[in-house]
Amino acid sequence: MPLHLQTIPARFATALLDNVIHHPDFDPAWIAQTGLSYDLLQLPGTRITMEKFALLYRLVAIRLDDETVGLFSRPMRNGTLKYLCISMLGAPSLGVALNRFRHFFRLMNDDVEFVITTDGLVRIALHEKIDLGERRVLAKELMLMLTQGVASWLIAHPIPFVRIGFTFPEPPHAADYDHLYPGPVHFDQPVTALYMDPAFLAEPIRQDQTTLGAFIRNAPLHWFYFTDSSRPHTHRVRNVLKDRLDQGLSMAEVAQKLHTTPRSLARWLAAEGTTFQNTKDQLRRDLAIELLNKTTLPVAAIGSRLGFQDPAAFNRAFRHWTGSAPGAYRKRPETRPPRA
Repeated sequence: MPLHLQTIPARFATALLDNVIHHPDFDPAWIAQTGLSYDLLQLPGTRITMEKFALLYRLVAIRLDDETVGLFSRPMRNGTLKYLCISMLGAPSLGVALNRFRHFFRLMNDDVEFVITTDGLVRIALHEKIDLGERRVLAKELMLMLTQGVASWLIAHPIPFVRIGFTFPEPPHAADYDHLYPGPVHFDQPVTALYMDPAFLAEPIRQDQTTLGAFIRNAPLHWFYFTDSSRPHTHRVRNVLKDRLDQGLSMAEVAQKLHTTPRSLARWLAAEGTTFQNTKDQLRRDLAIELLNKTTLPVAAIGSRLGFQDPAAFNRAFRHWTGSAPGAYRKRPETRPPRA
């Protein structure tokens, strides 16, 4: 399934907006320019596609001339990420590139620093040099996403990190971390860090300036780590279902298409922390949000495409998934966020 069809909690967008909403140059109209509704973003349970979040992030970064969207005391001017990547492209290996990454942030950021150590595993740690306060969670989430995204892009291969640690307590949206980070996530840790096999440090750099443009233009879309490698059976089920939801396939029928038995499929999905029904519902939720955002199909027609013959059943299911009716994802209230 394309990356932009995946959804994440609207909390990522609201946390970003909360951080910049009182900036003197902030314009509330930017939210509507991305096709998002401020009122909808405030509702509990709201989800947005990764594409929408990336649009909002890029718009705010460009307008504020800060690629870290106001998270730190010193802005990182537009173009900073490009020059960071250029400095890494000439490295002979990922290990050298990551050291350049670490030095670059030491020069450019007064609030956080990266420290790389090797003791069995390679640890890429992010330390606060000042108290980030309410910005702490979003700043650490995005900085680790940036690190994993750049590192994996450089070697043209997703790095399966052995462990990801955060110093803050488990947040309400922690269930989505399974899809955002390439490895098991732990909270209340002594340090925020990515841990990986040291063998990756010897990997050669496989990108060049001809591929850099697309990586920069798509930022931060490729920082997020939706992949089929960590939950392969879940993704195989999604791939079978995504064009056949209107057929109402059962688990037995999907298992047959995957050349396995329902019992084996159920066991594999359980090992990945899900069930057939949960996988199906999450796929229907994500596709429903995408269709509501990008088409003018009637709500009943969207429900039918997703396998709901009864429009009322689709409405109930959508409310259960997101906390709102499907129509709320098409309304564009004129309410604007407060200004300073």
